[in-house]
Amino acid sequence: MQLFDGESFVLLMKIAQIKNIMSGNIILTTGLYDLLKEQIRRKKVTFQEEELITEQLKAATQVLRKDLPEDVVSVNKIVTYKDHNKGEDKTITFVSTNKSKPSKNKISIMSDEGIAMLGHKSGSTVVWPSKKGELKLEILKVETIK
Repeated sequence: MQLFDGESFVLLMKIAQIKNIMSGNIILTTGLYDLLKEQIRRKKVTFQEEELITEQLKAATQVLRKDLPEDVVSVNKIVTYKDHNKGEDKTITFVSTNKSKPSKNKISIMSDEGIAMLGHKSGSTVVWPSKKGELKLEILKVETIK
């Protein structure tokens, strides 16, 4: 009896590879932890993303907003990152969904890039299976909005 078809097996192997690359535990505020759980509950993420987020949440460190380290990607942070797929550096500000203004580089923390980098520190490289294809993002700098 076959447990997985070929496509499912390849998908599970890809998830395992991504988990190995992103073995560092993420740090989240309690509010963002709950928001990620809500994204899963409402089926706002792909199956691959759901698997990875669930694994990350199991090992995540939850902190109060005032205790969040300066170099961790979160809401109201200015993040400079290298998009390895496009070969370019970008600087964006992650904001809550209702304050998103892409024309002003204010991107929702629940965007593909936001979910991928959320909770990771400066210096981390994130490989993420987003809706628009696999992302490979290197977090170069994280700053708090003053």
